[in-house]
Amino acid sequence: MMFTVLGAPRDRRTALFAGACAAAGLAPPRVVAWTDVLRGDELAIVPGAPLRIDSPGEDAEVDALLRGPGAPQRVGGGARWYASFTAALERVAAAAARVDARPLADVDEIAVMCDKRRCHARLRAAGVAVPEALGPVGDYAELRARMAAAGLHQVFVKPAHGSSASGVVALRVAPGGRVRAVTSAAPAAAGYANALRVRTYEREAEVARLIDLLAPDGLHVERWLPKASLDDRGLDLRVVVIGGEPTHVVARTSRSPLTNLHLGGLRGSVPAVRDALGPAGWERALDVCARAAACFPASLMVGVDLLVEVGWRRVAVGEVNAFGDLLPGITGLPGTWAEGLGTHAAQVRAALRAPLAGAVR
Repeated sequence: MMFTVLGAPRDRRTALFAGACAAAGLAPPRVVAWTDVLRGDELAIVPGAPLRIDSPGEDAEVDALLRGPGAPQRVGGGARWYASFTAALERVAAAAARVDARPLADVDEIAVMCDKRRCHARLRAAGVAVPEALGPVGDYAELRARMAAAGLHQVFVKPAHGSSASGVVALRVAPGGRVRAVTSAAPAAAGYANALRVRTYEREAEVARLIDLLAPDGLHVERWLPKASLDDRGLDLRVVVIGGEPTHVVARTSRSPLTNLHLGGLRGSVPAVRDALGPAGWERALDVCARAAACFPASLMVGVDLLVEVGWRRVAVGEVNAFGDLLPGITGLPGTWAEGLGTHAAQVRAALRAPLAGAVR
């Protein structure tokens, strides 16, 4: 058995999956580069074999093909990225169908997960708990007007097609009108660039400039739910769901509203979270993640960002990630079939046990 991996040949995601194949006694996967897809080259997909579609990664050349020329660290360009990415997914699906390959994720489902507005709407329609969304926002003035109409004083403003918290703004408006925005976007020569540290803006003109720059690419705005905390650090959970079952959990903690680990967030104690939620609360949290994953039934794996509210009684799904399995060193939950396995090894086992049927359109 040989997998095909669509990814970046030198990316650590590709290396981790190749290592999982080797550990399972399989041949090294055949790697098809995202650059080949984006340039329209013929794709060497293994006939009749599982096809893993991985993240385009952090390759500068891939980014330029998706968003156009510019610094890879720049904020913005999400609409062009999404149009290029979804067109590429269509080419991949067609190429897979021609050789009877079996994608481990449906390209239409990936497209929904990579659009925060569509993903939120799908989850809400299925009855999955999600934060309240404000609807379309064209600029900062409209954002403030919608917040006032909804009676909201704090929201998360997210680029519709962003990832890794790029361009995400946690915005608070005090009763007197004073604003405070927390983000990783830093001023650059041409607009804003992603930085590896979180910063705060308190001048309204600065906040408006950032929101107005992001808005043309599409925004998803939702109620900012106060997070539960451990050791004075707010937290959320990344829960990997494989084959419909929550298998891996990472608690992400931070003293800022952005818990992403690459922005200074720290891994927290999952047993401590489990104790704080209690047995019933823990099972309820995992069930919410399973129901979120069920909204994407033709995808073997999804990563669910689960928000745990202050008081530890309520949870909500912040996002569902098509490529949310990059959790080095994390093994499966005790008592699950994935116990002792990393996320990639677990997916190899699941794919060999029960490859998805009907994922090729």
